Amino acid sequence: MRKELFHFSQINAYQFVTFRTKASIDDFLKRMKETKLDETNKQFEMDKYLVTSDKGRLLNDGVIELIIEYCKNLDPKFYRLICLTVMPNHMHMLFEQKQNLSTIIQKVKGGLAYKINKHLSINGSLWERSYFYKAIGDEKHLQLTYDYIMNNAHKAELVDTDKSFFSVYE
Repeated sequence: MRKELFHFSQINAYQFVTFRTKASIDDFLKRMKETKLDETNKQFEMDKYLVTSDKGRLLNDGVIELIIEYCKNLDPKFYRLICLTVMPNHMHMLFEQKQNLSTIIQKVKGGLAYKINKHLSINGSLWERSYFYKAIGDEKHLQLTYDYIMNNAHKAELVDTDKSFFSVYE
């Protein structure tokens, strides 16, 4: 039986969300989910691994622009997007939620899956079922999260770092 985690969802709360391609999930990531690390450190280790993993690297080239355009233009009744970065097999978003968190994630992941699958001429589940999120507690936490998202592709030394980040402030 699959255990579902409770998700903190509050209108006007800021949320940091990460989700991964289904094909990126391998034994290492499955084992990490079972470790006794706290959730933040567990996600940090998983993100470090994903940057170097070749698995599930579907989010490249024209897919990056597709993702950014879709997320930028999502109906503002769902969220107010602050920033996002697209990595080859996962993405990070920071937004102010305007709907229930699960509704937002369903809209983003579902809409992107449809568009990306069509663009790449593939079928099936694109995203891992679960996602990581962290509610932002204060201004300092918001700035640290923003900086992390902004610098993520640069730290990974990705070829297309100039295309992979979007911010309402840039």
